[in-house]
Amino acid sequence: MRAQDVMSSPVVVLHAEQSVKEAAAVLAGHGFTSAPVVDVDGRLVGVLSEADVLRGRIPVDPRSRIWDEVTDQLPPAMLVAEVMSSPAVAVSPGTDCAQVARMMLADRLRSVPVVDGAEVVGILTRRDLLRVIARDDEEIRVAVCSRLANYGGADRWAVTVHEGVVTVLDEYDDAVDRHVAQVIAEGVPGAVRAVVTSRTREASR
Repeated sequence: MRAQDVMSSPVVVLHAEQSVKEAAAVLAGHGFTSAPVVDVDGRLVGVLSEADVLRGRIPVDPRSRIWDEVTDQLPPAMLVAEVMSSPAVAVSPGTDCAQVARMMLADRLRSVPVVDGAEVVGILTRRDLLRVIARDDEEIRVAVCSRLANYGGADRWAVTVHEGVVTVLDEYDDAVDRHVAQVIAEGVPGAVRAVVTSRTREASR
């Protein structure tokens, strides 16, 4: 399963010269935790997260320091380019989702832009991956059957799915075809593992 199979596209992007206030409105309005930032040519230059926006922008309530000495504070940055995280961590459309998941967990990322060259073509979020894990078994079965039909014919395979584990029963006993069928099945979003066997092998047990 590749990033391009489950990413969200098209993408809402922010612009480096956009004001932080405008960017905050975009994040809040769409319910995003972060968004890619592009330059005037549309190239990815960074990522703006909720944390980037919040940092230094929520003033202390003056009532809590009424007797304290007032100290001068630097004004908050006004432009996205001044507060965004850069360079951005990004992946290509062909990146394995298992690699993306490991990256998210290791670096505590909630989302990762997907780029083709320097152009943002999608975004992959933790929620996108959760949707894949939660995908209905019947939807997975139908998708596996469709892909296998394109490879070896619709009547050749019997497919069942339980808790994301795909079992494929092949009419014929061919090691190469079993391997290809396993690769096809495990490439379907939501499939966690595939077991492929043949009717001949099942009958001999």
